[in-house]
Amino acid sequence: MKALILNSGTGTRMGVLTSEHPKCMTEISGTETILGRQLKMLADIGITEVVMTTGLFDNVLTNYCRSLELPIHITYVKNPLYRETNYIYSIYCAREYLDDDILLMHGDLVFEYSVLEALVASETSCMAVSSTLPLPEKDFKAVIRDGRIVKVGIEFFNDAMAAQPLYLLKRDDWSVWLDRIVDFCSSGNQKCYAENAFNEVSGRCVIMPLDVRNALCGEIDTPEDLAVVSAHLNEVENRTVYMCFATDMVHGGHIEIIRKARHLGKVVVGVLSDDAVAGYKRPLLLPCSERRLLFENIVGVHKVVEQSTLSYRENLEKYRPDYVVHGDDWQTGLQKPVRDEVMSVLASYGGRLVEYSYSKSELYEKLEKRMATCVEQTEQN
Repeated sequence: MKALILNSGTGTRMGVLTSEHPKCMTEISGTETILGRQLKMLADIGITEVVMTTGLFDNVLTNYCRSLELPIHITYVKNPLYRETNYIYSIYCAREYLDDDILLMHGDLVFEYSVLEALVASETSCMAVSSTLPLPEKDFKAVIRDGRIVKVGIEFFNDAMAAQPLYLLKRDDWSVWLDRIVDFCSSGNQKCYAENAFNEVSGRCVIMPLDVRNALCGEIDTPEDLAVVSAHLNEVENRTVYMCFATDMVHGGHIEIIRKARHLGKVVVGVLSDDAVAGYKRPLLLPCSERRLLFENIVGVHKVVEQSTLSYRENLEKYRPDYVVHGDDWQTGLQKPVRDEVMSVLASYGGRLVEYSYSKSELYEKLEKRMATCVEQTEQN
């Protein structure tokens, strides 16, 4: 899979904010730009190949991307007619590099990680839409019939949802759309949206709606848009995520689930107390105070607290996290009653449970057995 990021526009509606660099380099927080956030998220989700179209300030853009030092290979394609054409022509210029499944996005689009996760996980071609937002007057809408998108444009209002130019395009569907884009541009039709070409082949290019509802997913075209998106982003980044750990051996599986959790908000780790651990698993080598130090020094952990019982209730009612994150291994067995209680408490104030696949690994199992043996030997001595 490759990502295609369209950054050839001049961004004139942003005024002085784009007088020295492309719009995608606009700051959306004290630490991030639109493009920097996009690229970091792509790297985190495993995308290693990016095709990026450029126009005005192309040297500034390429130097900025290099300065990020991300594990991504970027192919830059300049649209030489960026002032006279729309992004349909930018795609046309980059066509030889687009022979794969494509994650297509505009370079002024800000979205939260959960949206990107859902997009990448889709088994079909899809486009981000929202069933909860009102239809915009001048921005994209997607016309949906029989569960699929048949038209995309600013002029459609019937049978439509608010939509954003964020797509996952499977190779076969993308090939159909790209061929029509080439036809448009070859015949001189270079100032329209790429979606005009899609609308003519939507019967053969099957794109499904991905409903992101109220999740952050919006373009920045004006300073007013920037204010709205930045405020929403601030709310996203200040959400809290609660996790609980009962281990004195932190391995790659733990680090991976913390990495995923930090994309949802500020991670609060509950370290199970010594008495609580003793009640359901092997004794641990490290006391709770030492285990807290372990987690306090993991990148992405915002705060560490003690959880005095197997029940999450006390800490959930105290901290009221927006999310609880856990592996899916507690859906059955000893921990299922704990999970059921967590869901009940979260439901009482509108929190959400997010579960990721449990990291089953022969290496982790061997390490756990070694730790158990060490504990036995320590107790014997």
